[in-house]
Amino acid sequence: MSKVFKRRRIREKALQVLYAFEMNNDELQKHIDEIFHDVSDKSDREFGSNLIFRVVSNRKKFDLLIEDKTSNWEMDRIALIDKILLRMGICEFLFFEDIPPKVTINEVIEISKNYSTEGSSKFLNGVLDSILVELKKSGEIKKTGRGLLDDTINKTSSKGSDEEI
Repeated sequence: MSKVFKRRRIREKALQVLYAFEMNNDELQKHIDEIFHDVSDKSDREFGSNLIFRVVSNRKKFDLLIEDKTSNWEMDRIALIDKILLRMGICEFLFFEDIPPKVTINEVIEISKNYSTEGSSKFLNGVLDSILVELKKSGEIKKTGRGLLDDTINKTSSKGSDEEI
């Protein structure tokens, strides 16, 4: 299984954990154990756990960023799946230095096609793009590696390569 597919699968599992946690508001680790039971690769489990715990611990900060960019929408009118996907995207922007922002946005959009409404992908793309611009301007995004904040990201992702994300 390619690294690209594995990461998307882990992101989808993280979405499921975060959704279950939001719906039940109970023990987070229980949901992680249940949903990640078939993930044997240590680095995949680590990536998923880091994403989940960082989303949960920074939820208020992420929601403020989302609210700022969705002034025409009240937070409770945004579908829960979309809110969680936005939080996951912001989390990757801020805390996962090795993942290019454009890859994060693409992954959120692709996942939304399977888990959310038909128009969600455009909504998520617009909001994440806007948040990314703001985070770049404020200097909050710290990415390392080849072209992770440059326009060279577009060249890499447009080639359709199977590079590690």
